[in-house]
Amino acid sequence: MLLQNRLNASGLPRTTWVLSVTALLVAIGFGVVIPVLTPFAKTFEASNFQLGLVVSLFAAARLITSPFVPRIGRRLGERNAITLGVLIVAISTVATALAPSLEFMLIARGLGGIGSATFTISAINLLLATAPEHLRGRASGLYQGGFLLGNMTGPALGGLLSSISLQAPFYFYAAMLVVCAGFTMAMLPAHATPSDTQNKRTPRRFTTVLKDVRYQAACVVALGQGWQSLGVRNAFIPLLVTEALLLETYWTGIAFAIAAVAQTAMLIPAGNATDRIGRKPVMITSGIVCGVAAIAMPFSPNIWILVVVLSVYGIGAAMQGTAPTAAVGDATQGRGGLPVAAFSMVMDLGSIFGPLVAGAVLDVWSFEVAFAIGGVILLAGSLYSAFIPKTLDREFLTISRS
Repeated sequence: MLLQNRLNASGLPRTTWVLSVTALLVAIGFGVVIPVLTPFAKTFEASNFQLGLVVSLFAAARLITSPFVPRIGRRLGERNAITLGVLIVAISTVATALAPSLEFMLIARGLGGIGSATFTISAINLLLATAPEHLRGRASGLYQGGFLLGNMTGPALGGLLSSISLQAPFYFYAAMLVVCAGFTMAMLPAHATPSDTQNKRTPRRFTTVLKDVRYQAACVVALGQGWQSLGVRNAFIPLLVTEALLLETYWTGIAFAIAAVAQTAMLIPAGNATDRIGRKPVMITSGIVCGVAAIAMPFSPNIWILVVVLSVYGIGAAMQGTAPTAAVGDATQGRGGLPVAAFSMVMDLGSIFGPLVAGAVLDVWSFEVAFAIGGVILLAGSLYSAFIPKTLDREFLTISRS
């Protein structure tokens, strides 16, 4: 009863809390396989390029699948689409563990990307449709927090499970996904039920949403987030630690863990700020913080300065996990659909091409130039966000008070 009262006091609907727990379960499992994914691929004598394919093929499959997900959500209902996506990832994870060859493993990873897109886009559509306009920032922050907490605890658990076998983390992930699917079916509504204010409005066409500067700015921010946060940072910080700072690989895990704590701690303040002062100032601030921190990373003279810079980046990344999603919700009036899929695709594009471009630049120039490209894109997102009219940015507050 006490827990129920606290949930009610937050003002957020039950779907937000359920989706956040779902994100936590998925992220724990996803984090569990991170330490063993490339070592398992190496058992098939994979080249460095093929190791990159193991990672990028997952994102590429997400990208190809994303445009079809809104239609799947409308046909099946968001809850069933989320469950279907989670179960597809579960099947692909077991198939990866049982893979007899590298080719089979790559196919299984691609299947997992299809399920991941189905789950992620359907979940965001449901989140935006059911969260009140004036609480979208907090809802996005809570949902993002589930992923972050899972990503913090998953790799440590994966390291322990890997002592059993390289396949053990994959089986654990599959089991977590089955539990997640059951939880989703039991706790979520079959279809999104928009709020009263959303029901009074005519759904906006995708072409109309594309012309909305809030949506455009959110996509530019998402490109930088995918490029640097999901791509370059994850791919090349480990290399920076071992090759530039000449440290053991475990220091990378320590640095990422501390930065993840900073990012998680910032999620609630970022969500509150997004709902109280508007999406625009938070998006501008996030781009500046992340952009400057990204450029500064390769200039770190030692691991502790790098930890500080990564933590500062994490603070900006927390803002990028709340404000752009809320801005997309405002632009679509909570209806989601194809605009959410396109928003997700832009982030996937960044995560695919970011490491490839940075790697090519690193071969010719230096870490400083490779990281600066992502930093410039992040700063561009901040600049684009400055063009959002103040009245348009505050529209969600006007609606919530009417």
